[in-house]
Amino acid sequence: MLNSKDRLRLSRLLSQLERLRPDEPAPQFDGGRVGAAMRLGITGPLGAGKSSLIDQIIRRYRKQGLSVGVIAVDPSSPFTGGALLGDRVRMNEFTSDDGVFIRSLATRGMSGGLAATAIDAADIIDQAGFERIIIETVGVGQVEVDIAGACDIIALVLEPASGDIIQTMKAGLMEIADIFVVNKKDLSGADRFISELEMMLEMKHGILTAKADEIAHHRNLSSLSSKRNIPNVVATNARSGEGIDELCAKIEEWLKAARESGALTQRRLQQRGERIRKAAEEMLLKRFRRDLPAVEIERLAADSMPVREAARELVDRITNNKN
Repeated sequence: MLNSKDRLRLSRLLSQLERLRPDEPAPQFDGGRVGAAMRLGITGPLGAGKSSLIDQIIRRYRKQGLSVGVIAVDPSSPFTGGALLGDRVRMNEFTSDDGVFIRSLATRGMSGGLAATAIDAADIIDQAGFERIIIETVGVGQVEVDIAGACDIIALVLEPASGDIIQTMKAGLMEIADIFVVNKKDLSGADRFISELEMMLEMKHGILTAKADEIAHHRNLSSLSSKRNIPNVVATNARSGEGIDELCAKIEEWLKAARESGALTQRRLQQRGERIRKAAEEMLLKRFRRDLPAVEIERLAADSMPVREAARELVDRITNNKN
């Protein structure tokens, strides 16, 4: 548990993080290491009940004696750039709990469901010693796939009123879920929605398995079918807490299996590699814009050569100058 002084230091580090430029190193929480915490991503459409579900999950973790850090990614105000819904107005019952730390981050125009600093913020909270980190995305629909690069396990929250299940399955975020949560199970049509979802997942699993076996056959490998599992579907009612115990149990079962198989380590390595690549791209783009000769662009614009050839000449000239 963090004392009041350390909690204040953690808050200041996160505020400092949000003010950083892309080429500046992220602040660190002294004495901690990254990788000890389990990171759970909660994503899904607006109105599915993600925040209420997180509230219930926090309660279960606290009963188990686990400390919990929450990163709630909120829409940015078009006027101030800040988060429209701050951590001060959500999950109020945990404000006096030393084992819970909640922080809201504004998207600041990011379209992938996560704030640009969310993953770095999770690293800092991890360093501070929290055992479970929950990242809630803004709820913008199928573009929320950025969360795949931030979490160990991803729970997609749906509700029976979300409409036709086939249309729902077309969303890009359906590809990244490890567990499907059908919230508001008390609503009319919930049983049918769950049945259709399970059927679609089985069909999709069959297609992926067939493709894996085909690849294995052509490469003279053993069958890959056993490595593919149908994601669990858990029905919950976040208002009453029904189904939350089962959900938390499924999350822990998935993590245990992923650790034992090595899949968790592989996922984290891939995520880290992708973060390094994106950070390098941001730095290179900034340097390119800084070194971009306006005079040369004007000259090339006045020329009659095709745009792509002009762009290639510009890039070659800048990279040659660097060499």
